[in-house]
Amino acid sequence: MADARVTAVIVASALFMQNLDSAAVVTALPSMARDLGEEPTRLGVAITSYLVALTVFIPVSGYIADRFGAKRVFLIAIALFGLASSACGFADSLTELVVARVVQGMAGAMMVPVGRLLLLSGIRKDEMLTAMTWLTMPAMIGPISGPPLGGLLTDLWGWRSVFWINVPVAIIGIVMVAWKIEPLPRTDPGPPDVKGLTLVGAALATLMAGIETIGRGIFPTGWPEGLVLVGLLLTGWAIHHCRHAERPAIDLTLLRIPSFRHSTMAGSLFRSGAGGVPFLVPMLLQVGFGWSASQAGFVAFATAVGAFFMKPLTRPILRRFGFRTVLIVNGLLATLGVASGAMFTPDWPIPAMFAVLALGGLFRSLQFTALNTLAFADVSRVQLSSATSFYGTAQQLAPAIGVVLATGSLELSRHITGHGALQPSDFTAAFLIAAAVVVMAVPFAAGLPRDVGSEVSGKKPLTASDATPPEPPQAPPPGRG
Repeated sequence: MADARVTAVIVASALFMQNLDSAAVVTALPSMARDLGEEPTRLGVAITSYLVALTVFIPVSGYIADRFGAKRVFLIAIALFGLASSACGFADSLTELVVARVVQGMAGAMMVPVGRLLLLSGIRKDEMLTAMTWLTMPAMIGPISGPPLGGLLTDLWGWRSVFWINVPVAIIGIVMVAWKIEPLPRTDPGPPDVKGLTLVGAALATLMAGIETIGRGIFPTGWPEGLVLVGLLLTGWAIHHCRHAERPAIDLTLLRIPSFRHSTMAGSLFRSGAGGVPFLVPMLLQVGFGWSASQAGFVAFATAVGAFFMKPLTRPILRRFGFRTVLIVNGLLATLGVASGAMFTPDWPIPAMFAVLALGGLFRSLQFTALNTLAFADVSRVQLSSATSFYGTAQQLAPAIGVVLATGSLELSRHITGHGALQPSDFTAAFLIAAAVVVMAVPFAAGLPRDVGSEVSGKKPLTASDATPPEPPQAPPPGRG
């Protein structure tokens, strides 16, 4: 397991860079909006454009890794992410920023799923939970350091430095990957499903573009709704194609695996609701309460602190209670954590706000790790490349929907109340809507088998002898001692 741990920590350097970028950028959004002359809510497109590009290009990541070698693709992706980050820092308009963020998303689409493939290809099922913990713990340093670092950099040197910090991290990651990670043997994946990839990419891009621009005045009247309709039609076409193609861009047969199906579908609901929290908290503190970026960053990083401290507890909890129970009970606790943001007012003591956010991060971290591990618990090695692409697509699309849901909720509340600028009450509605989406994922877990993922979690599966009480001892036949 030692080699797997080294690989996990090195791969986590890519996750660290991506998570650091995501967490720091959210804290810098109000400053970016002022500098670029945009409304703060419009800067949400700087996040969603990245996440949509990430989602659109993930389906092809498995094919490219098989065709050209996972290690080589991983190295190129890290380098491209660093270069795109530098370009973001030089952007002088929202358009330039969005273009650079799209390139970042393309690089991230190759970087994260291919890195996970490098790790999972070399471990046994009983090592998976430990490997995932080693993978996610270093990666959590990004969200922990992102908000305060983003606030500090923004106040001292401006929001551009938030992007430039990725460059040295990318250089270190390239050196470590080239030095320590062994290449995987190349395989012949056959010709790519060009039609499927085109349909999936077009469906995701048009659907998210429509959702993101509804009610914003960015496109002429009727265009956003038309994009949503076209996106839905393309989605149906893409699903039909992938169900009948010989080597589809998205292998829908993976949904026949209960653990993978739950982690993908119910997990997407959970991530869509929870994905708005990292956007809403810094915005509430800066736009709603008038705090500085540094102050908001310090309080917002409480969520990541809670997540970090949950990581070493994840394995014992899953071994004791199993995936099904944890996903149900902890899902309800995570819902309360998201809804708690609706209670925040400027009069709240900072330590109390910090503690509430940390608890929310604790519960969400356990849910994320459980979902990410359960997704691959019953996937065969033959299907691993397809599964990482499929799951990665769903995993990255959900936070984009979460940010769109959050910005849409804020705009809707402001429109209904007639506020000229965002008020704290507008954020109350947004947090409650996000919590409602999170809790919708909980009932799905009840349909899972009680012993689902037991080989990975280490929880002893229920056997027939455990379920049936032993028969009482019978008296010996007469005449026998």
